[in-house]
Amino acid sequence: MTDLGYAQFAWLAAVIFGAFVVRGMSGFGAGMIAVPLLAFVIPLQLAVPLCSLLVFVLFVILLIRDHEQVVWPELWLLVPPTIIGAVLGLWLFAVLDNRILVMMLGGFLVLYSLYMLTVSMLGLPQLRCSARWSLPAGFFGSFFDTLFGGGGGTLVVIYVNARGVTRAGFRATVAALWFFEMIARIGGYAWSGFYDRTALLLFAMLLPLMWAGTVTGERLGDRVNSETFSRVLAVMLLASGLSLLAK
Repeated sequence: MTDLGYAQFAWLAAVIFGAFVVRGMSGFGAGMIAVPLLAFVIPLQLAVPLCSLLVFVLFVILLIRDHEQVVWPELWLLVPPTIIGAVLGLWLFAVLDNRILVMMLGGFLVLYSLYMLTVSMLGLPQLRCSARWSLPAGFFGSFFDTLFGGGGGTLVVIYVNARGVTRAGFRATVAALWFFEMIARIGGYAWSGFYDRTALLLFAMLLPLMWAGTVTGERLGDRVNSETFSRVLAVMLLASGLSLLAK
């Protein structure tokens, strides 16, 4: 913590608040926004566990609030592959060099943002899928989430939406799934020693901004056109990815 100046901490605070505004508006995306921006100030091996801990606290609150809306059959299909994907992602996260992780994150962001822009501009028909797609969706979703702090959850979002789950059930079910994923991820990060004094101190200082951003985002959610929001988010992610590749 002593290595961070006031300007750097102000950057961390603004990023966390803004990322959870996005999460409050869309229902997901906090880690995908926060981690690449945090990585400009702190190492990725600190940014990912820190953001994961903040997201976990939020999911605890959401699960308590919305547990009656959870579609439990869909959740139990997704939990096993999600845990396996998180374990494999943790192993790679622990052994890869920070520079390699940053380059991988930058490339992932560029590809993902281009996908978002393509979907937003061209549009896609409403898809439906069978329960067997829970295996790749859960595995690869948690694998990418664990490596990069976010982004993989989009695969789960697509899967649950394609299963025809109602809006209320959708939000509650993905929150419950990510709660279980976060238990595995945070346990792995802690076991690997990523939660040192600096990480825990930053977590305590940024926690109020996480909640303030979430509340603000939920209040703004109905006022912003979803298509416009998706395109702006995609451009932001593209810019972040290109910046990390050039870092």
